[in-house]
Amino acid sequence: PVVSTANISQLAADLLIASLSLRAIGMFDPRDLVPVIGGREDGQEGVTLPLELFGQEGCNIVSRKQEFIEALVQFVQESRLSAALFLSGVDMSNRTDAQMITPTYHIRPPNSPPWENSPLSTIPQLPIPAYTSPVAQHPPGSAPQNNEGPIPFIPGGGLTRRILTNLPAAWDVPTGALLQFVLEGDNRSDASLMAAVVAKILSLEVQQWKQPFSWQQGLFGTPHDQTLYG
Repeated sequence: PVVSTANISQLAADLLIASLSLRAIGMFDPRDLVPVIGGREDGQEGVTLPLELFGQEGCNIVSRKQEFIEALVQFVQESRLSAALFLSGVDMSNRTDAQMITPTYHIRPPNSPPWENSPLSTIPQLPIPAYTSPVAQHPPGSAPQNNEGPIPFIPGGGLTRRILTNLPAAWDVPTGALLQFVLEGDNRSDASLMAAVVAKILSLEVQQWKQPFSWQQGLFGTPHDQTLYG
């Protein structure tokens, strides 16, 4: 999940982790992320760090964005993953009329190997259109606008575009991005939709979606003491 609009990708990852009973199987060097630490779900032993194998929950340090992306790309390539799917939100306020048919879209980087015979092979068979940017990143007629590259601008998409742009020419891991238009707010239902789409793409059987225990208080903070207001 990429830190992006409404944190929908992290919330969707939370649902997938909780519903599929996934466990952390590795930790990575968090030097490029904001240093945070927290408890684990359901009374498990140990602590949660910003960067773990089943999900990237931390915000990267702005001055170390490129170092983080290079380390992430290197990990994906050296780990010989069968595929890589990046999840991201897109700011709904920029949505066009043509993009009202569905909230969910995909991007296939031009240097990604074919998706056939990979976990991403189902994407073209599902009603998930290819994403085009609803707005230009730069003002009309400006020099940067004429050279925006093959990956469309993703308003509110965090590092998603930059990650896909930094894939080397000799990239051999089938790669894609799943994007969903959202607004900031209570995004639990949006996250449920994204998680369901991911499960459909990867042919995962989820009998019942389970919200993480941490959502009961950690999602919007602890309740206010009403005596503060008389």
